[in-house]
Amino acid sequence: MRLAEEFLLLLRDEDGTLSGAPEWLVRYALGGAVLMDLALENRIDTDVHRLFLTDLTEVGDRLLDPMLAEIARTEQAHDALYWVEHATRHADKIREAALARLIENRVLKPRDDRFLWIFGARRYSVADVGSDSELRQRIREVLLSDVIPAPRDIVIITLADGCGLVAPLLSAGELAQAAPRIELLRKMDLIGRAFLNALEVAVQPAAGRLDQS
Repeated sequence: MRLAEEFLLLLRDEDGTLSGAPEWLVRYALGGAVLMDLALENRIDTDVHRLFLTDLTEVGDRLLDPMLAEIARTEQAHDALYWVEHATRHADKIREAALARLIENRVLKPRDDRFLWIFGARRYSVADVGSDSELRQRIREVLLSDVIPAPRDIVIITLADGCGLVAPLLSAGELAQAAPRIELLRKMDLIGRAFLNALEVAVQPAAGRLDQS
């Protein structure tokens, strides 16, 4: 399962809608998820100044290959923050492709509620409870123990925490216990840090308007 798919599972609210976080945060997370998966596939890497290709070979995945091709076509060097912000332009396509795959693989099942669909509020039931619970248990185990986290766990926790999706997985006491661990994990992946920086950059204009009011 790709990171965008795991993110959508965490995004699913109790009513079955994919509305667990504000849309602008979701768009950044979906774009960041594709970049992080490309890094995990050893197609791209980053340093403090730029994001660069390490392998032009297609992954063979419709979620990842379009972004890989776009990075390959770009002649000018850009840093990870640029690419995270750029990737938000593809958020709708990423979401639809990831959602289609979750349905094809019988992880999620659409609810046939035509009345709600008129208003764009599509709802989904969890068809594969095991996949959903395994994901949530993985996150809990990493945050509440001293287990060495896998790179994949680091990046999904970074995405989830940036969108406020970690707190619902933990009790208040567990969240307080996990806070130092979350802060540590947020610093361990360069693309993840660029994702979090992009969120900060995105809210600065709104924060400035509030300060002036």
